[in-house]
Amino acid sequence: MSDIQNPICPECEGTFDLPQPPLARRDFIRVAGAGVAALSTGGLILPATARAEDRPADVKTAVAKKPAEDLILELYKSLTGDQKEKVVKAYDHGADKGRPTRQVLNPNRALFEPIGKVYTKAQQEILDKILMAISSGEDGYRRITRNGTFDASKSLQNCGADLFGDPTTGKYAFVFTGHHLTVRSDGNFTDGVAFGGPIYYGHSPNGYSRANIFYYQTKSVASVYEALTEAQRGKATVKGSPGEGDGSVRFRAKATERPGIPLTELSKEQKELVQKVMRDVLSPFRKEDAEEVMTVITQNGGLDKIQLAFYPDAAMNDKEPWHFWRLEGPGFVWNYRVLPHVHTYVNCCRNT
Repeated sequence: MSDIQNPICPECEGTFDLPQPPLARRDFIRVAGAGVAALSTGGLILPATARAEDRPADVKTAVAKKPAEDLILELYKSLTGDQKEKVVKAYDHGADKGRPTRQVLNPNRALFEPIGKVYTKAQQEILDKILMAISSGEDGYRRITRNGTFDASKSLQNCGADLFGDPTTGKYAFVFTGHHLTVRSDGNFTDGVAFGGPIYYGHSPNGYSRANIFYYQTKSVASVYEALTEAQRGKATVKGSPGEGDGSVRFRAKATERPGIPLTELSKEQKELVQKVMRDVLSPFRKEDAEEVMTVITQNGGLDKIQLAFYPDAAMNDKEPWHFWRLEGPGFVWNYRVLPHVHTYVNCCRNT
């Protein structure tokens, strides 16, 4: 195991924690069928999987025949006492120092011990299947794992997989972390909080480059920017920076505090392009999580409550017109940095 590393992205150094989501832990009513994905601005139907532009033949993917929650329980039951000491912590671990560790957003490495130093080969295969299970299938798995490279982490063994709480009781948080990646599952016990909490994803190549696995998202939102009139671009263009990490995904209660242009000011055709953006950014994730995002947005007022903002800087040009783009509404933030490489912070929960 001498090749196990804790990779550091110099620019990404540091860990950002989040406060508790501003909502009550109430029962969440799921909307079944097509109604889950239909928004007030038009029916937005989520695809089961996304198509990948590139499919390297040498990247193998796990086959998940069980839901992520079942696999997490299977993993937990297989752990020895020594393993639990290393990767299983109390649900409120770290709360006495400010905020629970389970709320971590972008450590860019294992929270405690790298997978390769803790988990057996059989357990690593379960972890791989968990990633597949929280993805939208093969293509989503390729996106989340960055074609199996895990970006600078280079392998699953160099990432981290930690549990907070006891999955056998139904109250827990599974957090998978690596370079430019924080994804999670909580068994849906905190209904109304999409993804089980804030997530983080990115990729090292320039966001405007086809080499970036999330280039299709950049391209998708660029189509919206290009479709805006000069007057609309003026409203959508925001000076400064939305920031990253904790500050970038805090919810703002008032629409007047949110930057950018309200989607109510867009034409039907322009709104359809925004709907495509939503389909594209949600495409790597499993159907249940994508549907929950759309349900939360619908319950918080629909896409018409969302605002779209573009952040340029002094180095921008016609081919790279902005540094950040951002979708924001009640209980919803999708903060996407394009340059010098992709960093994306997402937070979504039911507004109360």
